[in-house]
Amino acid sequence: MKKIIRQLATSASLAVLATAFTMTAVTAQTPAPAAAAQGQCTDEAKGAWYTDFTKFRTTDPAKAAEAGKKYLAACPQEQGDIPTYLKKWIAAYDKGARQGRFQPLLYNEKKYTEALGLGKEILAEEPENLRVLIDMGWGSYLAAVALKNESLNSDAVTYAKKAIQLIEANKAPASWAPFKSKEETLAYLYNVVGRQAVKSNPAEALNALIKSVQMETELKKDPWNYYFIGASYESGPYATLSADYKTRFAGKNETPESKLALENVNQVVDRMIDAYARAVALAGSDAKYQANKKDWLDALSTWYKYRHNSSDAGLNEMIAGVLSKPLPPLPTPIMTLPAATPAATTPTTGNSGAAGANSSSGAAASPGAKPASAAATSVTPVTQTTTKTTTTASTKSATKPKTRNNHRRH
Repeated sequence: MKKIIRQLATSASLAVLATAFTMTAVTAQTPAPAAAAQGQCTDEAKGAWYTDFTKFRTTDPAKAAEAGKKYLAACPQEQGDIPTYLKKWIAAYDKGARQGRFQPLLYNEKKYTEALGLGKEILAEEPENLRVLIDMGWGSYLAAVALKNESLNSDAVTYAKKAIQLIEANKAPASWAPFKSKEETLAYLYNVVGRQAVKSNPAEALNALIKSVQMETELKKDPWNYYFIGASYESGPYATLSADYKTRFAGKNETPESKLALENVNQVVDRMIDAYARAVALAGSDAKYQANKKDWLDALSTWYKYRHNSSDAGLNEMIAGVLSKPLPPLPTPIMTLPAATPAATTPTTGNSGAAGANSSSGAAASPGAKPASAAATSVTPVTQTTTKTTTTASTKSATKPKTRNNHRRH
């Protein structure tokens, strides 16, 4: 009997190993090996298991794996060719089975806890598996929403950043699914990073969110993304520049230096106005946005009036036309004062040194009221549709930071 087993091992070992390492992913779970009774490691039992293994290894890999696992469980101390390549074959099979099971668990069955655990197992063996990193980034975000577990958001960001790094280094998975393309994949990964950074790191949020909406995907049409951009400008650059202005110039006579500082504050305010206007315009008459649209319009009106001597003249026209213009890039510091210009009826956005009615004159009236905050419990819909599944992700909207009105008329 031992001779028969050795002959089977010699004739089949190379073929079996080749099959194992090139095996395509299967979606069936690997059956758990039956508990082997003590004393079951006999030549007859091993011969039967090995016969089943060789019989099914190409036609039914799950059954082959089950037979192989029974062999190894019954004879854990056995050395030699057969146990060596059984271990290698089963390891390769389990690896393929995990990867084949991962996406269906995550996107079709929405068994997030099980899927994310499986993803971590795969990444422990293959830390730069781009397909799994993409799915773990997007999937952790979906799970955080579905399970109401915000601790998963940090995992989502970590995986998304790693995936972005590899994609931008010209790496690509075998398939971009469930996304349609490289561009769509990057847009959604940047969106995950940006939304989670709105409160904790506005500068990072701005960089990521602006990148996400500059790509031609459905995210470009989502008003929430522009609200988050406006809120990030407000709690980040605006808060910093406004506080600096107050510290250095409040209560003092106007100087060229104070006017230059005010120009830098105002160009950020213009970006905020542009972002809030886009949120309002994209919300349109869609019922699911109306409660939040009121808050966005209140914020927009407040900041628009601040830049236009307490007047909202031209605001409706500005909203109507804002989507026909490109989203302004992140502002660069203004180093010299622009030439004085006549008062404008609409805010100038999209270029450094943009001057509204309160710009070069230095007569910066503080907003009369703080922009309204969106409700902390608001839900943000992001829909990702594929030919097979429809995945809808929502995230709790960031609480809008309080506005600091630190630059006033002298």
